[in-house]
Amino acid sequence: MTLFRRYFGPDASLLTPAWLCVFAGVALTLLGAYCIDVASQLEAPGSIAQLSTRAFKHLLFMGVGLVAALGIALPDYRRWRIFAWPILGGCILLLLLLLVPFVPSWLVSPRNGVRGWIDFGPVDLQPSELTKLAFVLCAAEYLRVRQNHRTMLGLIPPAILAAVPTGLIFLQPDLGTAMLFVPVLFAMLLAAGARTKHLLIVCVLAALAAPAAWPVLRPYQRQRIIDVYRDFSGSPRAGSPTAEQPQTARMLLGAGEAWGLSDSRSRAVVRASRLPERHNDMIFAVYSARFGFVGGLAMLALYALWLAGALLTGARTRDGFGRLVCVGVATFIFCQVAINLGMVVGVLPVIGITLPFVSYGGSSLLSVWLMTGLVFAIGLRKPPPFSSPAFQFED
Repeated sequence: MTLFRRYFGPDASLLTPAWLCVFAGVALTLLGAYCIDVASQLEAPGSIAQLSTRAFKHLLFMGVGLVAALGIALPDYRRWRIFAWPILGGCILLLLLLLVPFVPSWLVSPRNGVRGWIDFGPVDLQPSELTKLAFVLCAAEYLRVRQNHRTMLGLIPPAILAAVPTGLIFLQPDLGTAMLFVPVLFAMLLAAGARTKHLLIVCVLAALAAPAAWPVLRPYQRQRIIDVYRDFSGSPRAGSPTAEQPQTARMLLGAGEAWGLSDSRSRAVVRASRLPERHNDMIFAVYSARFGFVGGLAMLALYALWLAGALLTGARTRDGFGRLVCVGVATFIFCQVAINLGMVVGVLPVIGITLPFVSYGGSSLLSVWLMTGLVFAIGLRKPPPFSSPAFQFED
């Protein structure tokens, strides 16, 4: 304990609910590596060395993520307030770099029509993933000592803070990631004591203005929304170029039934299905084919465990910055899981959202492990004695 407190500070304690996030994150990442291997090769590997290239890289990314999580947890988390705005500024510059048309193709090249990655040789960086964490840090730093967000006009600065990364990511175009920032901001405003009636008014105005965004959407984005509407209305999707992926995903979901298929059979079924992006956005369909409905519930339980660890950590601390960070990262994870599962089961349009910890992608995995490390850093530090709870207002 002496060595532990020398590195983490005299007020550090290992008794923290943040361990739930670490346990759930490791379990989900290992499940992700296995499912990526199922989606990538027909024969089961006899050892780690025989894993598919993507599955092996996923494990390597996990190792990098764990090291990064430890690195962000070592210093007192309150020191990150100093770097919050410079980090967000750097992320904004990277997002702008993606949109510059004369950037050489060896540095930025579109993938599936999206300019979302910077090629650094052996490693690709997706700035939008790191922007999530930067946004949470800046929003928490801004809201922790203010009360103007309890007025209608006071909601404008936080809205601008969210609008900048949202707009730049939308222009890539990455509609899925861009949509995540608004619910995260709302959750952090609620945790910071914003008035519910003001937020409800904003929601109503946004709903009324939503149809105005229809002309801005790309044709394939509009078609995916139409596909979901046709499903709910009972109209056929035949002939729609965007219908194949969600329909194939639902076929794999049903193939797993209650308890799932064997390893060899699930690999054959997944390979025969030719599901696009089965190692990435649609990884839950592969998982369900292998482990079935019961396995799907087990995965949801792991995500619930991660969310419980983050929210309990936030409730335990009296520091406003730490509490808002926990709420922000928990909302990001919750929204990603909800939207990704909604895409796979067909109740939401396919908008390119990864399943946290499970989907293949180095930037995505690094981002969620940095979030886990930040929650762990907050959980390690005990609340200062005699400190008053954060965001307690007279009304």
